[in-house]
Amino acid sequence: MLLCMVRPLVAALLATSVLGFVPNVHAANVTVLVKPGAKMFQPGEKLPQHGMLVFPTIENALDHAPEPTNGGRVIIEITPGVYHERIWVAQNRPNLELLGLGKSPADTVIVAGHYAKESGGTFFTETAEIAGNGFIADNVTFENNAGPVGQAVAASVLADRAIFKHCRFLGYQDTLFANYGRQYYVDDYIAGAVDFIFGNATAVFDHDQIYVTGHGGGQITAQSRLSADSTTGYVIKDSKITLAPSVIASGRGAGLGRPWRYYARVVYLNTYMPKGIMPQGFGDWGYKPNQKTAFYAEAGSTGPGADMAGRVKWERKLTKADIEEFQPQNFLRGSDDWNPIAEAAKLP
Repeated sequence: MLLCMVRPLVAALLATSVLGFVPNVHAANVTVLVKPGAKMFQPGEKLPQHGMLVFPTIENALDHAPEPTNGGRVIIEITPGVYHERIWVAQNRPNLELLGLGKSPADTVIVAGHYAKESGGTFFTETAEIAGNGFIADNVTFENNAGPVGQAVAASVLADRAIFKHCRFLGYQDTLFANYGRQYYVDDYIAGAVDFIFGNATAVFDHDQIYVTGHGGGQITAQSRLSADSTTGYVIKDSKITLAPSVIASGRGAGLGRPWRYYARVVYLNTYMPKGIMPQGFGDWGYKPNQKTAFYAEAGSTGPGADMAGRVKWERKLTKADIEEFQPQNFLRGSDDWNPIAEAAKLP
């Protein structure tokens, strides 16, 4: 986690013709490769002048890949394999892309097994911590394989304008910490049992598969918006929820969300909900005042678990204008007119 201490060195090395690593000296992007068995680069080591840089681990590539020119990207191509490591994309590594080269995200797995009780808290457990704005991941799996031992984060995302496409997030409790900035998850797979999508980002989950594991009774989301006028919240749209057989057999099912903070906001749009979704939909985390402040809503969802008859009375009703507001191109636009749909369409 704490290996990325060589940024000043990288800046200095840029003065010594690292542009040889891209096809054209005027090109903006820098592309490097991760391949197990390659030479490990050490702090202070001079980089080769010719050919593509090849690193043995993802973290080694994050530490030593040259900075791009003209505001371009660092693209880290990752050969298929299981990478038993923890990675940190620091704030001073913006516009970075992780690209798995396998046929599916299952071919390129970043995995560790840290959990709160042995690490000193939830936020010391993440397999991947992503803090650099403009981050992209495509065709990669982020996994915490600690199992049912409490909080164990697969990915902690603290970056604005982050895009995850064709990715998997695997864990049990607290799988995905989506906590800061605008984030767009498209065609992804997210698995967990308890509060496994949590935090305070402005995030849209578009055409995703959400798989509930465990023994039932858990919640899918634990959003933590802090005030009624905050722009944060989660929108889950055109997605599909499925439940493990053990969750259905438990008779306790799974809930759509509970408020980690008073003003939690989660909206489900046009999402398939199977048998086993708790009839009441959402919970108040055992604190009734949350019913007045939390913003939970649904519209257009289908499946046996989408029946609204038993939903909590304090669930919000959405107007057509509300539904339009929660579309990704609107909810994530921001003052810079970010278009995550168009950006994601450029990816493989």
